[in-house]
Amino acid sequence: MTNPLFDLTGQVALVTGTSRGLGQYFARALARAGADLILTSRRKDDLLPFIDEIEALGRRAIPLELDVRQQHSIEAMAEAAEASFGRIDILVNNAGCNVRKPALDVTWDDWNLILDTNLRGSFFVAQQIAKRMVPHGYGRIVNIGSVTSVFGYAGLAPYGASRGGIRQLTMSLADDWGKHGITVNCLAPGWFETAQNKVLYENKEWVDYLVDRIPLKRPGAPHDLDGAIVFLASEASRYITGQTLLVDGGISTGSMRATVAPKVPEIH
Repeated sequence: MTNPLFDLTGQVALVTGTSRGLGQYFARALARAGADLILTSRRKDDLLPFIDEIEALGRRAIPLELDVRQQHSIEAMAEAAEASFGRIDILVNNAGCNVRKPALDVTWDDWNLILDTNLRGSFFVAQQIAKRMVPHGYGRIVNIGSVTSVFGYAGLAPYGASRGGIRQLTMSLADDWGKHGITVNCLAPGWFETAQNKVLYENKEWVDYLVDRIPLKRPGAPHDLDGAIVFLASEASRYITGQTLLVDGGISTGSMRATVAPKVPEIH
């Protein structure tokens, strides 16, 4: 029997960036919880095989084109999304990108690409969808952040700036829109293998180094995020807003890693 706190039957969820990667896992989890879906990608045709998969789960799904770097594209998508279902109950702000470089090598264009996509794009998508949630007095917005929302890593300066911005943006929007019955939270995955970082996971030495720093001793698997996304999209989280939920195997604990723990001096 489905727990009504986590039941999304009859609700409409919009998930951006669903042509591949974690966005598809978010969409599957929401569909299995009962939500109908609006899926976006820069090229609508890239979504068609995934649309078939969602419909096979018994849910309705429509594909829409969206380039989050273009204001007119965001506005057109929001209008089409509302016209398709009459309302949008849930937004998962997932579309993003990364350029992995040492800070000394980051270009002006690298910076603009990452910040315009991950941070500016997320804000204006949220703004357009919130305008459509306000008249209904209800909404769940989940901004996708990262462990880099709270930790810094070499080679990820613009990306970390964008994800840290997502955390701050989430808190501001939560305060802005709470009076309209809209919750805004940030789901922050730790180290998960995606198309963006696949090359890292091909390096066994790097994976061993990473796993040594994760208390649960493994990188994240995509289904590890299923419960968190449904929780933040559902009535189960109705009194939670402005928060960042880290799903990271514990790497953000910053725990010490030593083969032999140092002896603690006696205190007399």
